[in-house]
Amino acid sequence: MPYAETLYRKNYVEYASYVIKDRAIPEINDGFKPVQRRIIHTLIEMDDGRFHKVANVVGQCMQYHPHGDSSIYEALVNLANCELLIDRQGNFGNWMTGDGAAAARYIECRLDPLAKEILYNPEITEMADSYDGRKKEPVTFPCKIPLVLLQGSSGIAPGMTTEIFPHNAVEVIDAQECAIRGEEFRLLPDFPCGGIVEASQYRDGNGTIVCRARLDTSDPKRIVIYELPYGVDTGEMIESIETAAKKGKIKVGSIQDYTSGSVNIEISLPKGVYSKDVVDALYAYTKCQVKIQAYCLVIRDRYPVVTTVSDIIRYHAQHLLDVSKKELELEIGHLEDRLQARTLERIFVEERIYKRIEQKRSPEAIAQAVRSGFEPFASEIFREITDEDIERLLKLPIRRISLFDIEKNREEIEEINAALKKARHNLTHLTDYALAYLEGLKKKFFSDSRFERRTEVRSFETLSARDVAQRDQNLRYDPDTGYLGYALKSGNIMLQVSVFDKLLLIHKNGMYTYIQAPDKVFVGKELLNCVLADRADPTVYTIIFQGKKSKKTFINRVVLGGFIMNKPYSFIPSPNDRDEFVCKKISTLPNARLCLTYKSGKGYKKMEDEFYFSDFSIHKSGSTGVILTDKEISSIKITPVKDVSRETEPSLFDDNGGPAGDKS
Repeated sequence: MPYAETLYRKNYVEYASYVIKDRAIPEINDGFKPVQRRIIHTLIEMDDGRFHKVANVVGQCMQYHPHGDSSIYEALVNLANCELLIDRQGNFGNWMTGDGAAAARYIECRLDPLAKEILYNPEITEMADSYDGRKKEPVTFPCKIPLVLLQGSSGIAPGMTTEIFPHNAVEVIDAQECAIRGEEFRLLPDFPCGGIVEASQYRDGNGTIVCRARLDTSDPKRIVIYELPYGVDTGEMIESIETAAKKGKIKVGSIQDYTSGSVNIEISLPKGVYSKDVVDALYAYTKCQVKIQAYCLVIRDRYPVVTTVSDIIRYHAQHLLDVSKKELELEIGHLEDRLQARTLERIFVEERIYKRIEQKRSPEAIAQAVRSGFEPFASEIFREITDEDIERLLKLPIRRISLFDIEKNREEIEEINAALKKARHNLTHLTDYALAYLEGLKKKFFSDSRFERRTEVRSFETLSARDVAQRDQNLRYDPDTGYLGYALKSGNIMLQVSVFDKLLLIHKNGMYTYIQAPDKVFVGKELLNCVLADRADPTVYTIIFQGKKSKKTFINRVVLGGFIMNKPYSFIPSPNDRDEFVCKKISTLPNARLCLTYKSGKGYKKMEDEFYFSDFSIHKSGSTGVILTDKEISSIKITPVKDVSRETEPSLFDDNGGPAGDKS
């Protein structure tokens, strides 16, 4: 492999890996992309209970994030608008109208108590050097709930993308509890904008959902949109309605936007148009209904992994148990250290061990005197005395020794023992402890109305523009110019169509083509007929065709099957070395009498033959047909078998080979 190609391949792989892991895809542990994690870490460092200017937070965060202030500012605004981890003060934009946030110097933020509750524990947080090596930053936070599902996440990286929808916080925690208990659960998205969703194709976070706006149609002459689909703001909604109205898809009198604290778009209808007639068209032609794709991709164990919502819940159920175990072990260690310290202080003062060091001159002798002084009380000491314990005792001030309260010390030791007993009990009953923690979390942080479900999950038939399209366009054919379409002003009206219809065009020469209903297209001056196309069309086409050289006459009865749009097909066989074929008649009658009259002067004893369509089998298109006669014919006549006296010919061709109009 050439050196340049090797270099480019290596550099691209490194670039792609960096974007995937360090910029675009969230981590499963804490649900953050690196810039979000650095913002939270900065806010933790700055946290003093008061609001900070966003510009100041951005500046501090630049110590950890190497990509400039604008990326930090935008990420902070988006994170704050999730209304979970950051308290806001000022104009942080409006998702309803699409308005952006004010400049960083005008708005303020601070860390929400929830963030410290579920994220902050520096003793068990893995830290790494910042990009310039001057600071330490967390690799991931030991998050106790699946934050990636609460706030959602989206990102695009080389070769991959993620789109995780937000879910209801209480439902997520309930699902986490079910996973800890080993019970079944199911989670569906819950959007801050509300609306209605149809989630039959959600597939646990890797499928599609259909989102609808909520409409008030109680007034027959007015429709009010009061909740929007996910990802759509009022400006986009109004623009989509105006575009559909201009194209004639819906009839609208006027649109007024009264959105303030909540969405309120009022659509007034013109005379003769009522709400019930417009609702389906709004869903089909405007952003009142949108279909969005979910793709659950996260970083797990430092690699991108496609997972599911249920797997994330189960992962965090185990993750909470692991984090709780580490925290309890830390708590037990701290309590044991405190118990050791208080016990040593009591014995050191109560038994006057400090008197032993008065005549000692070297540090080693002092330490040995203290250590030997505790030997008679080894049974009361929690663990072996260390050099740190001795150093702490020697630093006790004389004033504290003289005022030492034995009873208070004993009470403190009893409290420590009680806490130690509780922590050890929790450690041996880890599942119950984790469940109790989640219940307490819900009561403390998620009990108000902000965390009630806003999006209604409902089954409904997804409407597309094709579903509600009406066949109200006159499809015309002008034989003088050879043009066909619903935009023509002259020509014969063939049928009524919608812009989504597919058409079958049959030509006099036996060719046929499937096309989309056109506004205007040239199809030639030999068009025989035009009908609506259907892949399951049961119509039997009977074709009479003749060989130019052999003068033989053939019949072929076919049913059309699947087709490719805009591809020419033929009812008659292709020319070969021996002969070339000409189409004479095409009929759609299920059965008829076929009369062939032969040319005079050829010495034929019998000048006429009769056949019936039903005597010939039906094939799929592409068959070569059956020979009727090898005599030269002068005329072909087709008569329905139910009325043999009828002289009209219900064929796509008339006797002269011209279009038969509606006869067939």
